[in-house]
Amino acid sequence: MPEPAPNTITRPYRGLSVQDVEVPLTDEGIRGLLLGREVYRRTELLALRHGAGTALVAVRAADREALFGPVTDLRVLARPDRTVWIEDSDIDVGIATALAGAALASGRDADAYVVQGRYEHVNVIWRPQPIRIHVTEVVPPHPPKLFAMAAQVVAFDEDLPPIELVLDTVDIRALAAANPAKHYLLPCRGSGVDLPGEVSFLDTRPGTEQDWLLIGCERSRQFHEHFYGSDPRQVDLCPRARATRDDGEPVLAKCCLLERGLAVQDGVAVVPWGSNLDEIRAGLRALCGLPGPRSPELVPAPASATR
Repeated sequence: MPEPAPNTITRPYRGLSVQDVEVPLTDEGIRGLLLGREVYRRTELLALRHGAGTALVAVRAADREALFGPVTDLRVLARPDRTVWIEDSDIDVGIATALAGAALASGRDADAYVVQGRYEHVNVIWRPQPIRIHVTEVVPPHPPKLFAMAAQVVAFDEDLPPIELVLDTVDIRALAAANPAKHYLLPCRGSGVDLPGEVSFLDTRPGTEQDWLLIGCERSRQFHEHFYGSDPRQVDLCPRARATRDDGEPVLAKCCLLERGLAVQDGVAVVPWGSNLDEIRAGLRALCGLPGPRSPELVPAPASATR
């Protein structure tokens, strides 16, 4: 039986069964206990507990159609010295990122981390190696909206691998400090930024053009040209223009020129400036090599259990 790939969890987590046992958690003791023993047809992994120790075991059953079937083969994946049991009632154990966070926060070196979390449900993560995804976004405000929405997606999409979101900021204040001017023109009032000198906002469409410095993107320049018939002095702040990384790590960014949908190229996923959670979810899934989410299959309701 093959060893799990790093970041493996059970999906759904009913694939893990937790059992308190009386036998010692040695290879011989585990094989003697489990071979020929019935397991539920959805059980792929067993977390066996004996005293303070936990072992993780993969099992194979001859029949996966019957409700229960005997174990025909097994592999002890992690003995007690390589398995950590964690209890944290705040952890959603269906989310790989939450499991990886609990594992790494434990500070213990192991192969398998078995986590009892919210509602006392239990899942396991194997050798967590979170994927770093950079979120390139304009600040202020802080935290920026795209970063906060990406964190929302990571917290509910059970298909995603463990992800470490890394904020890469495009700071309006730093751009202004590097390009001093008496009068700045910003794209909109939503940033809440405080700059030295006079500040105007393009979304209010000031009545007359001024000798200002536009800190904005290509779409802002287009608006300015439409409003006033000229191109202003400009410092570009487009997150998309800063999205390519020398280290090759994936990037999630947004761009005003994309009005709906998702663009993915060379490890960069670009969503619209006013993106929704579905677009951000699709972007994160694409960066992780996953297809778009499928709608739940409509199936007949189960027959009544009453006789």
